[in-house]
Amino acid sequence: MKIKLIGSSLLLFFFFGLSLLIFGQENTPEDILTLAAEKLSKREYAQAIELFDTLPPEYAQNTDIKILRAGIYNSAGKPADAKKIANEIIASNRNNIAALMILADAAMLENKERERRQFLDRVIAIDTKHARALIDLANINLKNSNLRAAGNYFDRALAAEPENGEALVGRASVHRYSKEFKKAEGLLNRAVRLYPAWARPLQERARIYKSAGFNADALEDFAAAIKLEPDNYWVLVDYGSLLMETNQKKEALEYLNRAIRISPNSFIAYVYSAAIKDELGDYAGAEKDYISLTKLKPDYYFGFEALGIIRMRNKQWALARDAFLDAYKQAPKEFNYALLAAVNWMRAGKQSDPKQFLAQVIKTAPRDSLDRAMLSLFHDLRGDADVGIKVEAEKNIYEKTKMLYFLASYHDIRGNKAIADKYFLMAKDLNAVGSLEWRLNEIMLTERGMNIKDK
Repeated sequence: MKIKLIGSSLLLFFFFGLSLLIFGQENTPEDILTLAAEKLSKREYAQAIELFDTLPPEYAQNTDIKILRAGIYNSAGKPADAKKIANEIIASNRNNIAALMILADAAMLENKERERRQFLDRVIAIDTKHARALIDLANINLKNSNLRAAGNYFDRALAAEPENGEALVGRASVHRYSKEFKKAEGLLNRAVRLYPAWARPLQERARIYKSAGFNADALEDFAAAIKLEPDNYWVLVDYGSLLMETNQKKEALEYLNRAIRISPNSFIAYVYSAAIKDELGDYAGAEKDYISLTKLKPDYYFGFEALGIIRMRNKQWALARDAFLDAYKQAPKEFNYALLAAVNWMRAGKQSDPKQFLAQVIKTAPRDSLDRAMLSLFHDLRGDADVGIKVEAEKNIYEKTKMLYFLASYHDIRGNKAIADKYFLMAKDLNAVGSLEWRLNEIMLTERGMNIKDK
């Protein structure tokens, strides 16, 4: 199979053949390498490396054996050890391509992209048709959105190896990002035919169909990919997200929950899972997912936002305050998070509690803005008439909905129920569906028995 092999897969591919090539019928070294391959297949890297230590010195010094050992160090996440071996090889043979590729992989693990590029460039200067180096350079450019350069490198790899699966799939991805869906589909059809047991071409073709609006075809390909690789996290997430988009939410949860079990420290499945549970009314389940999400990805402030909404729904004012404070820390230009923190702060204790916090936020808000006026209202606890005039003059319905909600909340906290109800209803009438404050406004109206759709 001419797909790109990296890490442990590459090592396993060469282990048995190399053992025969080097050792012939000498059983002991051959047995050692075979056992090491078994350990590697189980990701038991330390044990695999220990087995290399048992090889006779004359064999351990073989360059190919050294390359294999360095590759295991990279697979085990020990690039420094891999580099030490590869550099020793380069010292005596600066054009050893295998050693240069080890150094490129080590640089990738160390997030040294420039250094990685340099090693890959050295490889293709020695061998202009080195498919794996060309593909790696293509993927670097694809990651950086340099589509033309990525396409050129993939084309060169395909010219060298027309049936290289990684090159076919990668070139198709470039076509997808360029919205050249028919070209992408043609390459992926070839990859699916050439590698019927490989899930990735099906996954990529499904993404093409999804981008082009052919959801039924996309779902079919995702389902086929899952049959081939039932524990593939990204296929499960892709399938689950499309099921969600096509309103098959309960079915989507099945695959998203499976993805979470497989990789509990990857955040993206929690985004979809939490959103579905939230929409289906499983607030306890959604809250649990949002907590996991915010721990794994604290800069994804929408997780804190959603957590704050659920806790407001549960009247957990202090916890809601903390969630919105965390959201505001991540997005300090989103003044509605500061206002929501203040609203919950007041509901949890005294109306003056957030005064010091608001004093600091006001300094950062644009002068003469509605944000600054509303922050000052919550800070000063006076001036609501002037703020009300400014809010009613606002033309943008989303901005107006937001400020009407905060004006209503201010009066509600101050005990002016009739005025609060007036502003809550005015916010509803603007129908700014989907905005954060519109959703919170709907919760308040439902709690007060004023939401007509819930009667």
